[in-house]
Amino acid sequence: MYKIIIDSCGELTEEMKKSNFCNVPLILQIEGEDIVDDENFDQLSFIKKVAESAEGPKSACPAPGLFLEQMEGEEEHVYVVTLSAQLSGSYNSAMVAKDMYDSEHEDEDNGKKIHVFDSKSASIGETLIGLKIAECEEAGMSFEQIVETVDNYIAGQHTFFVLETLETFRKTGRISWQKEKIASVLNIKPIMGSTDIGGIEQLAKARGMSSAMDKMIECLISVTENMEDKIVAISHCNCLERAEELKNRLLSKASFKDVIILNMRGVSTMYANDGGLIMVV
Repeated sequence: MYKIIIDSCGELTEEMKKSNFCNVPLILQIEGEDIVDDENFDQLSFIKKVAESAEGPKSACPAPGLFLEQMEGEEEHVYVVTLSAQLSGSYNSAMVAKDMYDSEHEDEDNGKKIHVFDSKSASIGETLIGLKIAECEEAGMSFEQIVETVDNYIAGQHTFFVLETLETFRKTGRISWQKEKIASVLNIKPIMGSTDIGGIEQLAKARGMSSAMDKMIECLISVTENMEDKIVAISHCNCLERAEELKNRLLSKASFKDVIILNMRGVSTMYANDGGLIMVV
């Protein structure tokens, strides 16, 4: 038996929710209000709160106790997948929880093994890592083989995103008011991507969302080998039609094993804002 714990920055498909997966929620903070990023998260309400607020939203990582609670149980193998350690304290919190579990059960011989993965990604990057773990478990790999295989998978994963607006980045101090204004007036859309250690860098820029989607596809194809064996995941913030258009454009240029689309959970919504897209391979 196994369990895959993913912090709430990672979206779960309906099939994942019914199987060996669970989410541990982060907390979103806006105008003094704490919003739990769980199954009750109201995306449209949150987008409205962010748009009306002069301050940028913030997030708080899950307390170690929430991870520890999910580590308990009869499962022999427990895997935790967290938001990039470069972007959040979620990974450190999960590691503290693992140390707490090991300390509390050091006199037991229950055969349980726990591993915490730093996704070096976010959103559906975590989703794909979770699916890879499940694939390895169902193939009958040993715990150690799975950890090695998934570590290699993470090292080869690439995350890309493009935002409709940079307003949240400006409100949170990541860019200046002047840069946000210029980008808005000129309709400039930066294409961003993950670094090898899980940070964020600008890869390109385009005028308008349509051109930006094409640029993002070019970036993805340029770093992807054996595309027919790869699953691409797309997450969107309140823009399903745009996500489907991105999928169609991608498949018109290359063939993949599968392309899945999911709506963003709270943490991804906080960063991507209304109309944002994330694509991971």
